Amino acid sequence: MTKSGGGYIRLPGGSVVVALSLPRPAHGPRPGPYDCGCRVRVLVHAVNRQRALTRLRNLGLRRVYLRGNTEPPTPDEITAVLHHPDGVVWRETPEDDTESWHPIRALMRPQIPPAPAADYRAAG
Repeated sequence: MTKSGGGYIRLPGGSVVVALSLPRPAHGPRPGPYDCGCRVRVLVHAVNRQRALTRLRNLGLRRVYLRGNTEPPTPDEITAVLHHPDGVVWRETPEDDTESWHPIRALMRPQIPPAPAADYRAAG
């Protein structure tokens, strides 16, 4: 189970915004520039809390649970996720307001090792 500080807020239309602070996912066998054990703040807009967590699980964050409502999303975070077309965004340092929100696919993108150089010389 991934322990996460987080919370949610129900919007007037009935949908919810869920905010979770999670450890940054690993980028494969080779260390990447962001493999520092940092935490990321992930925001999800969904019909209900269960659907929000299901969206994250379908993206590869398998063991994510929302326990309590200790760190609900701020008004700025709600605005950020509502204005994003995917409805799922993240930011590396939650305390830093100068860092912009990123689409979730940028966080979940696997690090691809460089392809070996092809030998185009004619054989034989």
